Amino acid sequence: MRIGIDLGGTKIEGIALDSHGHQYARERIATPQGDYEATVEAIAGLVERLEEPHRDDMETTIGVGIPGAISPATGLIKNANSTCLIGKALDHDLERRLNRPVRLENDANCLIVSEATDGAAAGSNIAFGVILGTGVGGGIAFDGRPHRGMNAIAGEWGHNPLPWPQNIPDGDERPGPACYCGKHGCIETYLSGPGFARDAGHAFEDAASVMMALANGDTDAEAAFARYTNRLARSLAGIINILDPDVIVLAGGLSNIDALYEVVPSLWQEWVFSDRADTPLRKASHGDSSGVRGAAWLWPSE
Repeated sequence: MRIGIDLGGTKIEGIALDSHGHQYARERIATPQGDYEATVEAIAGLVERLEEPHRDDMETTIGVGIPGAISPATGLIKNANSTCLIGKALDHDLERRLNRPVRLENDANCLIVSEATDGAAAGSNIAFGVILGTGVGGGIAFDGRPHRGMNAIAGEWGHNPLPWPQNIPDGDERPGPACYCGKHGCIETYLSGPGFARDAGHAFEDAASVMMALANGDTDAEAAFARYTNRLARSLAGIINILDPDVIVLAGGLSNIDALYEVVPSLWQEWVFSDRADTPLRKASHGDSSGVRGAAWLWPSE
């Protein structure tokens, strides 16, 4: 049995799968806010509940997706928007609490591992996964396995600058909005849900309200969506130029905007350095479950 845990800022989700990817059990709990020790205990308790009905029947593996990465230099968590994790040895603390090996991976890498295993990127050699949500993340899978890179930041496109900045009716895109990383104009500040809503104007509370207004013909929402798809096309064109993946998979709340899958590929040709760009853009097959399923698949069949 494979247990996968998706550790998010507001919720922790767990799933138990058999060797064929069939679900035994699934549970979601609230994430303890700002409390590292309570987070470790919450994950351990969730694992124990998921495996309890089958504890004596089969061996269990445990994978955990986190909103950050393990630093190769220190072995501690870095780049986590759940800041209580930063500087902690989460993998070792969980292994000590559960008394068994635990594999940790960035949540975007878990997403693309899931989709490359039995989802929208199944059968691909190189797949790029995108999370468009509260933040903007990215992950790379080669032959279904996560690619971390020398510094454990492979795929972190959200903290590159928005490429090919343009003049827009309300001003230049440079230097761009401030980002929590300390810089300005990161892709995340434009393509995240909060970034999309901010760009649309003060009349909109969040990305969902922008899309609702768009459906009702609101001109401000239409203009914001046009800017969003243009920026997404530019940003993904940069990925195609560097990685040239077999497929790009979108997940996160904004991935549910169906128009993206037609509009964005029709735009990115302008910036892709090729006579044509045939890269498929697909929605994650497992939706919100992609991350937690990918965590379970961190232990592949040997």
